[in-house]
Amino acid sequence: MSLIGKEISDFKVQAYANGEFKEVSKSDVMGKWNVFFFYPADFTFVCPTELEDLATTYDEFQKIGCDIYSVSCDSHYVHKAWHDTSKTIQKIQYTMLADPTAALAKDFEVYIESDGMAERGTFIVNPEGQIVAYEVIAGSVGRNAEELLRRVQASQFVYEHGDEVCPAKWKPGEKTLKPSFDLVGAL
Repeated sequence: MSLIGKEISDFKVQAYANGEFKEVSKSDVMGKWNVFFFYPADFTFVCPTELEDLATTYDEFQKIGCDIYSVSCDSHYVHKAWHDTSKTIQKIQYTMLADPTAALAKDFEVYIESDGMAERGTFIVNPEGQIVAYEVIAGSVGRNAEELLRRVQASQFVYEHGDEVCPAKWKPGEKTLKPSFDLVGAL
């Protein structure tokens, strides 16, 4: 079953951001664009490369009004310990959500029960709290922040211009498409 259009459930979790612990809830993410970036675990191999890639492009996400929330089933204390010991993770300015009960991972349907951790799942959530795009990939394959940024931009464009769609490899400023409903009806 697809998660497109699903509204995220109410949640309240602990988080680590910019040297501090804080609480993040659904109300904190409503009214703006967000990316929930699930990864298996802190202190692993592929995860820091992805999180660093996101850290490098975080300013670009901020410029388009999109926030990033990385999520693992680790506690906020483990996030802090990883941050304190890893030069790579110290580059992160976005919020790291702690999901030790897997409530978020289960809601986004990326929880691996047998491993007690999340799949690599990326979810773009619109200001109404609805999932508008997502991908879930194998734990051994890293993701690309530039492509994620492009998909957020395309999702924002379609959200604002509902009668237009973005073709493959579309980037802001490039030509979009206006579907012909006469042609669609003929199919």
